[in-house]
Amino acid sequence: MNNVVVANDHGAVDLAQRLIEHLKSRSFTVTYLGVSSPDSVDYPDMAKAAATEYLRGGYAFGVLLCGTGIGISISANKIDGIRCALPQNSYAAAMAKSHNDANFIAFGGRIDYSDEPEAMLDAFIDATFEGGRHQRRVDKMMGLQS
Repeated sequence: MNNVVVANDHGAVDLAQRLIEHLKSRSFTVTYLGVSSPDSVDYPDMAKAAATEYLRGGYAFGVLLCGTGIGISISANKIDGIRCALPQNSYAAAMAKSHNDANFIAFGGRIDYSDEPEAMLDAFIDATFEGGRHQRRVDKMMGLQS
């Protein structure tokens, strides 16, 4: 399954385009639900659109972006079935998948990362969920949703 859903608000237009091109270079098919202009949109709406599309099925994961990545990741994590990580570097991006089975990754278009966002995205993509004791923890985490 090489399908990915991507959505962004006005705070991450350029980074969204960079990551979309990177995903395509890795042979992913991208469903893009974001905006391409600096006109203000609300990040919760973008998170909801992407999560709703992802939950229809057929997607490997989702990518969300806003100015900091914080608001859009919090919004996505309010939706049942979504585990959206906001990593600060490539190590955290890999751990989000291998330990937390994250199905979304978020970035901030106004953040200066120590690792290139493309490298962080690659670390996330290339990681594999380890299961085992981590599955028990993911189950507990998802049990917190009301």
